[in-house]
Amino acid sequence: MPYVLRQVAVGLAVVLLQWLLSNLRLWDVWPDVVLLYVAYIALRRGRVAGATAGFGAGLAMDLLVMPDVLGLNTVLKTIMGFVIGLFRSEQGDNLRLTPVQAFVGAFVIAVVHNGLLTIVLALDQSTRTPFLVFGLWLGGALYTAVVALVGSLFRR
Repeated sequence: MPYVLRQVAVGLAVVLLQWLLSNLRLWDVWPDVVLLYVAYIALRRGRVAGATAGFGAGLAMDLLVMPDVLGLNTVLKTIMGFVIGLFRSEQGDNLRLTPVQAFVGAFVIAVVHNGLLTIVLALDQSTRTPFLVFGLWLGGALYTAVVALVGSLFRR
């Protein structure tokens, strides 16, 4: 199977996994598996592939998981894919992350992503609640980092 078709199939599977995990909430927060996928593609392939994966996966996530904020995930995931792609690994397709690298990296990426998401949602709703900071921003980042840690244990 050509690389592009394989990545589209994997991307759709990741979005479906995101849809399933969005129903597995802890304190009304769910992990962002799509962000982890975009970060992994960006680290392996660079800026263009990261931004492309971010656009496609973010659009699919907007349509399937969060249709009430259509376009927000598309923009944020595209930006994150491009920025993470700036730090492309020289290992390319042979990239293997240790569990500590996966946890810390996912936490940092999710804190930046969720911070931008929190700012946009707070401005949109003209509200400031403790849930936006402790739940959506930091709690979601921690939950995403734990999922990355568990995923890295199975990846090895």
